[in-house]
Amino acid sequence: MTLAPALIARFAAITGRAHALADPDMQAPFLTEWRDRWTGRAALVLRPADTAQVAAIVRLAAETRTALVPQGGNTGLVGGQIPDNSGDQIVVSLTRLSKIRAVDAPGQSITVEAGVTLKNVQTAADDAGLLFPLSLAAEDSATIGGNLSTNAGGTAVLAYGNARDLTLGLEVVLPSGDIWNGLRTLRKDNTGYDLKNLFIGAEGTLGLITAATLKLFPHPAARATLLAATLSPAAALAALGSLRANAPGTVTTFEIMPRFGLDLVLRADRQARDPLTAPSPWYVLAEISSQHEQGFAAAVESALAAILEAGHFTDATLATSGQQAAAFWHLREGMSEAQKIIGGSIKHDIAVPVASVPAFLDAALPAIAALVPGCRPVPFGHLGDGNLHFNISQPEGGDTAAFLTRRDDVNAAVFALVAKFGGSISAEHGIGIDKRALLPTVKSPVEIALMHQVKAMLDPLGIMNPGKVL
Repeated sequence: MTLAPALIARFAAITGRAHALADPDMQAPFLTEWRDRWTGRAALVLRPADTAQVAAIVRLAAETRTALVPQGGNTGLVGGQIPDNSGDQIVVSLTRLSKIRAVDAPGQSITVEAGVTLKNVQTAADDAGLLFPLSLAAEDSATIGGNLSTNAGGTAVLAYGNARDLTLGLEVVLPSGDIWNGLRTLRKDNTGYDLKNLFIGAEGTLGLITAATLKLFPHPAARATLLAATLSPAAALAALGSLRANAPGTVTTFEIMPRFGLDLVLRADRQARDPLTAPSPWYVLAEISSQHEQGFAAAVESALAAILEAGHFTDATLATSGQQAAAFWHLREGMSEAQKIIGGSIKHDIAVPVASVPAFLDAALPAIAALVPGCRPVPFGHLGDGNLHFNISQPEGGDTAAFLTRRDDVNAAVFALVAKFGGSISAEHGIGIDKRALLPTVKSPVEIALMHQVKAMLDPLGIMNPGKVL
């Protein structure tokens, strides 16, 4: 079926024709996932200006049973923001909902619309003398609505939790077109079901998040960033335990990186520098934060010396400036992009219990090497919370297309090990299209049935991001 011109005109009238994109060239940036894994077609791309326009779009969609695909900054990695190829779906881009509605410094909260970029939320919080700790590589373009719809994690989960933990309240346009205003700033509200958590992580399948009230925190008075060499993930995990026990404050970040991944970044960016004198099989990037500056630096050095003396780290350096700390972070954040220079990659966003990370890697790395001889694994990520980006690059000199045909085999092997260790096939990127078929293999029939029941209750017409998650 193709949407009738009269119906397209009714939708366009809600936003005004300037913000109802029908031209294929103007639609193109909204129809392709940034890694080019998914491309769809749309009858329209609508760019509403406010919650009232979003509600009007949804009411018309409910009346006419028109499928809607919500989209934020289009930085998602599992295809949840991309329409199908029917050409009958309407993309609802929420980037024009870009107002900071309120900053409550005494109550340490901020209320923002869904289209505000993560970077702009961080800046608004900083302007108020506070911190919004959610941080990830795409923060310049990723929007809060998308972050919440995928329950984004990022680099500070260890100390502050993921997007769900940072949310006090939501405003949501329901599949009926009704607006649920749950923008509460309460820290305690024990009045029945916590409705906001239905929509966080639901990837737009239950409603469209249009605004959120988020938690803010005091800025640390002191912060230390270190990059260290270590011989193994087990040694890195031991270092994490020591740092937690002895650091003068909170360990806010603890990332692990393989040497091969670091070499890729150094190769891709000639301005990047290897910060340590000798190569090591693994590296740790960590940050410690404290509300107390006095004696902080000396205490960090003492804690680090104990780790070196125990042999958990073989070498380490502390950033002596913000510029040097940023250079350390560049090595970590450039790892995904740098993999492109050596061809195709099969990527996984998985989580296992923190204590199981070394055993998982000990099992997964040889299993993948046996399955795809010559492949080059690049496992890195958030050791502190058990979330690994278990990426596998093609063999050197191999055929990219042939390698990518092994995706299903590689996924099956990796996810079988994830299940063995009691982990998750999606730590922070969501399900979308990419992992939809896999969900029943990791969720019990009872869980899947409950999810279908919730979907059917809230979205009986099936118009909200159909074909995603379930």
